[in-house]
Amino acid sequence: MIFKCVCYKLCAVKTKKDIFWVSVLTILCIACFPVNPLVLTGVLEVKSYTITNILAWIIWAFGMVLVFAPMVMFPKRGGAPKGMKFVKTTRIVDTGIYAVIRHPQYTGGIYAIFLTSLLAYPHWLFAMLGIAGIYLCYQSTKIEDKLLIEKFGDEYREYMERIPAMNFIEGTIRLLRRRKKG
Repeated sequence: MIFKCVCYKLCAVKTKKDIFWVSVLTILCIACFPVNPLVLTGVLEVKSYTITNILAWIIWAFGMVLVFAPMVMFPKRGGAPKGMKFVKTTRIVDTGIYAVIRHPQYTGGIYAIFLTSLLAYPHWLFAMLGIAGIYLCYQSTKIEDKLLIEKFGDEYREYMERIPAMNFIEGTIRLLRRRKKG
């Protein structure tokens, strides 16, 4: 599902630079996939620790919930025409997880792919690829924000001011403050 979302972004980007970086991100997602072929085939040997494996799969499950959030929320709250893909929303969704962070799919991808891989397979290669992947996911949110500003204009700019891109702690604090005021 992450790859499908990344491929969608690849089709939506407008510059060669954006296409290059989204392509690199896709390759990193494949290289760091938690059920890793490099590890499973023995090409890369890593030590396994029970506690980090358990933590890895808990983080993976949480990340996957974030990845699938738009598929559940957008058809219900985003005004996507019936029978159209969930990404064809006609209004901004700012409830549920979208009241805390703007980009749950990218955040979930970071958790489900890069953090999970590093915890499940503690190896310098996954640390380096993870750092690059996290950076590119963050940069992809910038591309996404530009596309959504084009689509929704000032309404999305206002949403960006209220809701952080990927910072759960800041987003939760802001949400609690909004609820306390209103």
